[in-house]
Amino acid sequence: MSESIIGKKSFEFAIHIVNFYKRFSSEKKEFILSKQILRSGTSIGANVREALNAQSKMDFIHKLSISQKECDETIYWIELLFATDYISREEFENLKKPAMEILKILRSIIITTKSKNS
Repeated sequence: MSESIIGKKSFEFAIHIVNFYKRFSSEKKEFILSKQILRSGTSIGANVREALNAQSKMDFIHKLSISQKECDETIYWIELLFATDYISREEFENLKKPAMEILKILRSIIITTKSKNS
């Protein structure tokens, strides 16, 4: 994978999500919500990787748009886990902050790429 900020950040976030899932599912014995956040949280980076190997600018935008949706979904699960007292405020902030950063980067890349295509 070519070195990119979004590629690096989304991969690091996926590692954080996998570690969270392992800990959360073993300590809390909660498997439905933890699988949801595992799926969406790791999908962000997978779609970024696909975007970096896109066949066209439109394909690039499409893959990053999927990644953006997965990131927003992950934030939803993080907020839900916090609102239902599954995770502490500290864990909530440790998960939400990098997710929001990734979401902002993705949105910026998509907007910039679209404006160059116009």
